[in-house]
Amino acid sequence: MDIKNIHDVVIFTSPALSLKDSVLDAVKQRKSLQGAYLRGAYLLGAYLQGASLRGASLRGASLLGADLRDADLQGAYLQGADLRDADLRGASLQGADLRGASLLGAYLRGASLLGADLQGASLLGASLRDALGAETALARMQFIPETGSFEAWKKCRSGVIVKLLIPEDAQRSHGADRKARASKAIVLEVFGAQTGESGGAYGAVEYRKGETVTPDKWDNDRWNVCSHGIHFFLTRIEAEEYKL
Repeated sequence: MDIKNIHDVVIFTSPALSLKDSVLDAVKQRKSLQGAYLRGAYLLGAYLQGASLRGASLRGASLLGADLRDADLQGAYLQGADLRDADLRGASLQGADLRGASLLGAYLRGASLLGADLQGASLLGASLRDALGAETALARMQFIPETGSFEAWKKCRSGVIVKLLIPEDAQRSHGADRKARASKAIVLEVFGAQTGESGGAYGAVEYRKGETVTPDKWDNDRWNVCSHGIHFFLTRIEAEEYKL
C-alpha cells in the first residue's frame, strides 16, 4: 500500500494491506512520514513512538490510545482527531493544529505545545504538567475571567446545587479540565436544601446563602485540579452532571 503526501506524491510503499499497518511498517523502518496524508486514518492503539509525522494531515484520524511518545508532529494537521488516552509524552506538537481534537485523558507531560492551536479541543483529564508552552496554550482557551467577579456553580452532597459569586479579590485557577478553583466564594443561592455540604480529602465546607466560604488552604498550582480551594464550574449543567 502506498502512503502519499498532501501533494499526492508517494512517500512510502509497504506490502501491508491496510493503511494502519503501512504506517506501522514505516515507523518500524524509521521512515519519515513528513507531510503524509492520513486524513481519517484508523490508527487506534497504534505504536508510533518516535514517528516522524511532521506536517502530516491527520484531520479526523482515530488515534485513540496510540503510543506517540517522542513523535515529531510539528505543524501536523490534527483538527478533530481522536487522541483520547493517547501517550504523547515528549512529543513535539509545535505549531500543530489541534482545533476541535479530543485529548481526553491524553498524556502530554513534557510535550512541546509551542504555537499549537488548541481552540475547541477537549482536554478533560489530560496531563499537561511540564509540557512546554502549555501555559500559553491554555491561556488561549481561558474560560474563567482573570479579573473581576463572576458567577459560578457547585455540586454538593445529595445533589444539592449552589450558586456562587467568585469575588474580585479571590484567587482563581483552572488546568486542562472545566472544573476550576477559587480561594473564596460568596453563596448566592442553595438549591435542593437549606445548606450544601462538600467534603473529601481537602476539608468539609458548608454553603449557606449570604455567607462567604473559604477552603482550608489554597493551592496555587493550576495542574492540581483536585486540590485545596472552592471547586466550581461556570455553568449549572456542568455542576449538575458532575459525579462526586
